[in-house]
Amino acid sequence: MIQEPISWPLLAVPDANGQLHYPTLDESVRQSIQIILRTRPGERLQHQAFGGGLQVFLHQPNTLTTHRRIHDTIVQALERWETRIKVERVEINEVPERPTWIRVEVVYRLRRTGVIRQLGLSMELGG
Repeated sequence: MIQEPISWPLLAVPDANGQLHYPTLDESVRQSIQIILRTRPGERLQHQAFGGGLQVFLHQPNTLTTHRRIHDTIVQALERWETRIKVERVEINEVPERPTWIRVEVVYRLRRTGVIRQLGLSMELGG
């Protein structure tokens, strides 16, 4: 089944011929989640409240309290800024052999199709 293009590509990268392609719903949502989580509130001039601001945790200790704060920040940001999904689960896990790193797994359901998707990211905390 071919999916219809859903929106302008947020993380646009031209192909070998210099063409930009419109993303599918899956791609558009994935790009949007990445942008939300990477954007600091106040960073967008015309939309000061936008973003999840995970960067504030970069110098925080790798503790359960920090994990809970990251979890809550992700859930709140995605519920506010990406209404095309329902967040099913957010898991924060330590990375073995790297005591200052965590692995974040976001499991979400596309409201339009009911399909469950997952997005993971790793980040280094401070201590």
